[in-house]
Amino acid sequence: MVPNVKGEQFAWLDPSAAYVNGQSFNDMLDDLLEPFDPDEIDVVAGVDAAGFVLGGAIAARLRKGFLRIRKADKLPVLADQVEFVNYTKRTQSMQMCNPGMRLGTRVLLVDQWVETGGTMSAGIELIKHQGGVVSGIAAVCIEDTPAGKALRASYKCATAVEPGSDYQAQCNQ
Repeated sequence: MVPNVKGEQFAWLDPSAAYVNGQSFNDMLDDLLEPFDPDEIDVVAGVDAAGFVLGGAIAARLRKGFLRIRKADKLPVLADQVEFVNYTKRTQSMQMCNPGMRLGTRVLLVDQWVETGGTMSAGIELIKHQGGVVSGIAAVCIEDTPAGKALRASYKCATAVEPGSDYQAQCNQ
């Protein structure tokens, strides 16, 4: 991962350097898929925009469909919308096509990073609003924030950064 050099409005680390190396990227996908049974996932949802890279790759590897959860006003079709407070403390909206899935669809929700949990919680709300079931959450890192702990307590989660590790402590800074 590459350290942030642009200031507090950006995440502390950028994991996208690992995406360029084929072995590193595939190892990361292995880590993110390890706790999940592919037969318990119907579709993979990626959160705009960083979650599209990992979510798309995971969907392709599992031979599952891919569902986009987009920032507001990016979808050219009818969409459900949820407002939330993002990691910069600003109100933002996320959208999902309506209909985006069938009732009871089991969804693996993927994003690159979970800090405050706002974006992930918005994705969960959109999925549940349409009658979907969140089968799990995958992210490079879920920080040990109150929101991150709540997500881990409520859902099966997979991360490339091992919880409780020295690296997790660095990511929490």
